[in-house]
Amino acid sequence: MPGKFQLPRQKSLIAPMIRNPFVHDLRLSTWDKIQIAVGSVTIAPIRFLFLLILLLLSWLIAIIATMGMDASKPMAGWRKFCKRILVIMGRTMYFFMGFHYIKIRGKPAPSSEAPLMTCAPHSTYFDIITVFVGEGLASGVSRKENSTIPLIGALTTSTQPVLVDREDPNSRRNTIEEIKKRAQSAGAWPQIIIFPEGTCTNRSCLINFKQGAFFPGMPVQPVALKYPNKLDTFTWTWQGPGGLKILWYTLCQFHNRLEVEFLPVYHPSEEEKKNARLYAANVRAKIAAVLNIPTTDHTFDDCMLMVAAGKSDMPMDAGLVEFQKLREKLGLKLEDMRQLLKQYSSIAEKEGGVIGIDDFAKHLNLPVTEPLKELFSMYDRVSTLAWW
Repeated sequence: MPGKFQLPRQKSLIAPMIRNPFVHDLRLSTWDKIQIAVGSVTIAPIRFLFLLILLLLSWLIAIIATMGMDASKPMAGWRKFCKRILVIMGRTMYFFMGFHYIKIRGKPAPSSEAPLMTCAPHSTYFDIITVFVGEGLASGVSRKENSTIPLIGALTTSTQPVLVDREDPNSRRNTIEEIKKRAQSAGAWPQIIIFPEGTCTNRSCLINFKQGAFFPGMPVQPVALKYPNKLDTFTWTWQGPGGLKILWYTLCQFHNRLEVEFLPVYHPSEEEKKNARLYAANVRAKIAAVLNIPTTDHTFDDCMLMVAAGKSDMPMDAGLVEFQKLREKLGLKLEDMRQLLKQYSSIAEKEGGVIGIDDFAKHLNLPVTEPLKELFSMYDRVSTLAWW
């Protein structure tokens, strides 16, 4: 409108409001509560017992398979046969957890064609099923410390993962080189499964993909995961039911549905080989299109900021700022955002920890004007100004 000031908006900074991907609000109906109560004294204890037995047997096989193993070489001979047994054991464990039938779409590519599998969305520890439904027992990327954990360590080692030593300053470069080495082995090494989101979400969107899996510039097979059960007892996020509760509720369900869709192998262009960020974004777009869900710029750093907001007695959502965008556009560091959250907390209203337009104007030492309302609305995700 002529004569009226309009503050230009930067759509790349402020996205439409979406559901918080790091929160899982599990609401149980009366029937759900009855089902869990009955399951807790019937099928769940039996399933749990079988799980323990299978886990111990798998651990024993893993110990045998890795005894005297040269970790720098792929398993062969009788060790490889042990891995096949572990695949059967793993799938059987899922059967006893209620995943009686897993719907598979598409075809898993051999490691010689796609040395990497990128799975999304990552929402739960049940996602590890992808290790057992591909071509043999797949590997992953794991912290070096995990290989020494009692019971779990032997099982982790049996998959021959790419181990990351966080104390090594060259860890990132070494990890990329190891992935390249395995990728160029003409299928001698098992596929490497990676969950590029780097943390668990509630599957409402695909958050930013970490670039590590894409730096080598090798072909990847995107894999889309779905849990179509009406009652979602699977999702394990930063805010929601804990890991043990999720396991028990899932054991109480008579049947749990899981769909795994193997997309066609994605061969990067020359531009994508040089630009891991572009490569990661394009693979993410492929998976998002299949699942019909949006993509966002949330990252693991947003989880850290949510925790920081909670410690400052603010709603955890206050830390959900899509930090990746702010870092790129404004050059902010994570510690900068933590300090800004503390400042925000000090001036926010005590009721709910939210700053209104009056507080916003007071903090900036400005009157409430139309341009200021325009600026405020850019960051107002709960439509406070709708009441004005």
